[in-house]
Amino acid sequence: MEWFTQLFTVQSVAQSVLIIALTIALGIQLGKIKIGGISLGVTFILFVGILFGELGWHVNHEVLHFFKEFGLILFVYSIGMAVGPSFFSNFKKGGVTYNLLAASIVLLGAITTLAIHYMTKIPVPTMVGIMSGAITNTPGLGAAQQAYSDVTGAADPTIAMGYAVAYPLGVVGIILSLILIRVVFRINLEDEKKSRTVGAEEETQNLVPLSLLVTNPALNGRTIIDIVKALEGRDFVVSRHLSGQTGKIEVANGQTELHTGDKLFVIAQRDDVDAITTIIGEQIVMDRKQWVPAHAEFVSRQILVTNGRLSGKKIADLQLRKLYGVNLTRLTRSGIDLVASPDLHIQVGDKLTIVGSDPAIAQVEKMMGNKVKHLHEPNLFFIFIGIALGIILGSIPILVPGIPQPIKLGLAGGPLVISILISSFGYRFKMVTYTTHSATLLMREIGISIFLACVGIGAGNGFIDTIVNQGGWQWIGYGFIITVLPLLVVGAIARGVFKVNYLKLMGLISGSTTDPPALAYANATATNDDPAIAYATVYPLTMFLRVVVAQLMILLFI
Repeated sequence: MEWFTQLFTVQSVAQSVLIIALTIALGIQLGKIKIGGISLGVTFILFVGILFGELGWHVNHEVLHFFKEFGLILFVYSIGMAVGPSFFSNFKKGGVTYNLLAASIVLLGAITTLAIHYMTKIPVPTMVGIMSGAITNTPGLGAAQQAYSDVTGAADPTIAMGYAVAYPLGVVGIILSLILIRVVFRINLEDEKKSRTVGAEEETQNLVPLSLLVTNPALNGRTIIDIVKALEGRDFVVSRHLSGQTGKIEVANGQTELHTGDKLFVIAQRDDVDAITTIIGEQIVMDRKQWVPAHAEFVSRQILVTNGRLSGKKIADLQLRKLYGVNLTRLTRSGIDLVASPDLHIQVGDKLTIVGSDPAIAQVEKMMGNKVKHLHEPNLFFIFIGIALGIILGSIPILVPGIPQPIKLGLAGGPLVISILISSFGYRFKMVTYTTHSATLLMREIGISIFLACVGIGAGNGFIDTIVNQGGWQWIGYGFIITVLPLLVVGAIARGVFKVNYLKLMGLISGSTTDPPALAYANATATNDDPAIAYATVYPLTMFLRVVVAQLMILLFI
């Protein structure tokens, strides 16, 4: 049995992977236990790691550091992939407010840290370490250590020690703050989800079908292209034309000639309905089925874009009307219906609504792909290219006036920014970035599990000794105050004044502390992507501010 003992005690690749795997497995199982209806989920992996570290199950430092950083990269990159397609539209809706609230949390945390320093006389470097642990920000810790070394020419071990001692309760404090806000404001999760669903439905239903009667005499002898020119800047598609003279329904195209008494079936943005109606005539009540009579030679069908060569092409470039005699009336992306305007770029994974004859639609189907199986194949090439670009971006030094050392986004911030950009705009460069939800979720959960296990194992070495014999128990209390006070104050303002939906508030608070475990808890609580979207919205700015503030506190107050 000596070989079995050595497997746990002698450092090797096998020993490292074994300990990390056991930490994750046990942590996941214990995390399912509910106390007062609350479970910590994957966050419990952190505490199992601390326990194993105290038991002497140490992992080689370089190996542990690699696994921790790689796990964090996978986690944040998968977040960017999930929220990227809707990131910029969500930022326009509430991004400025969210970032101001997140910046307020950073500032209030720094003020609280300095206040404790002046009251307790604990050195600023130690307090910055405690603050970094309290808000679970590893890049801030590294920035503080580097700044102290540059100024004094020596290292201060209490910075890292304060971080390690405050970190575990920092994770708990962030999650506890989420729970307290929920209790104080008597938030019902189902009501928040319904409120969120109603908002999403309103957004989806912003695209409306119209049946219009041509009554404008100025349109006699005019074509649909003339209407398009007259309504330039409006998003709409004329799908079908019913002749008032012959009673025949046909697929509309730009050269379809109009006369008073004709009827048109139009798909338009809700905000453009009045303008379109004014130009054409008047709205009429006409059932959708009446636009597809039994004897009609055309049908309406939805087709998936799975042909990667089409990704990034404009709808106008496809020339569907000219080549196939069909109409593309709408495009559905990430559950949102979009008007199929000529300048809209298509992506792999889009669902197109096509109107035309069966043979013509069959030809379009061959061109688009329409093979669901292709969507189940992850595009690993662009995932790893994105990670590589993210690491490069995160390593670029950013010079800030007055700070001797350049600031960097780091191994977490860089990949997150790149994944958001690639998933939002990659199609313009012919990049097939579509990845199934299950693949993204697997990548996210593996990443956060590895990260938590490594942080716990690393913090467990000497953790109890620091608390018992070196006054670390006081540091824990100070760290807890630094964690909870800013979150509760700003969280109350966000909810009470700005009426931020609780699901997004959880993501905002998690992002303001750059805390993956809190986001994991928020995701599990919300069961949708709202927390992740809010997290990604505030994360880049917050990460930058956390790094800058940590360095400034060292440079200005030691």
